[in-house]
Amino acid sequence: MPGPRSQGTTHPSVTVLLRAWAAGEAGAAEQLFPIVHAELRRQAGLFIWRERRGHTLQPTALVNEAFLRLAASTGLDWHSRTHFFAIAARVMRQVLVDHARRRRAAKRRGCHVTLNDGDAAAAPLDLLDLEDALDELATLDARQARLVELRYFGGLDIEETAEVLGVSARTVKREWRMARAWLQHRLLHGAAKRP
Repeated sequence: MPGPRSQGTTHPSVTVLLRAWAAGEAGAAEQLFPIVHAELRRQAGLFIWRERRGHTLQPTALVNEAFLRLAASTGLDWHSRTHFFAIAARVMRQVLVDHARRRRAAKRRGCHVTLNDGDAAAAPLDLLDLEDALDELATLDARQARLVELRYFGGLDIEETAEVLGVSARTVKREWRMARAWLQHRLLHGAAKRP
């Protein structure tokens, strides 16, 4: 799965703008948005692609809502470009979950996603069930839940995930396999002990 660094060119000004934004400099967020928009839209496209057909939230709308939420946040201390995209992934996840909750309340059915990387044939899962399972995983192993968020929702690769979590790539690979196995078991069989 390609990560944030897979965008054609890197923008050395991203980190500078992130630090300016964190320092409260006026206009920094507005200057940053056009630079990161394409990568955020790619991430959003992955989220939407994983969901059921006919999803009513479009990638651009997801990006805009996520960026508005980020812009409204206070006290964020951006460490790097990768850190920014990791936080953006978390916010996009929350936007999707909020959207799914509203749709479920309105139609009494959930939005569906697949858990497998890039597997179009994977059986769809209910996004709210996945959110509940991730919350449960977080009580058992917070790092594995964060790892799933970064890899699955954030589109970060192994090395980028390792950088954000401050662990080795080998640890990420091992825990990614464990977390996915646990989530698949939990989603197929309901709440159960960790295998």
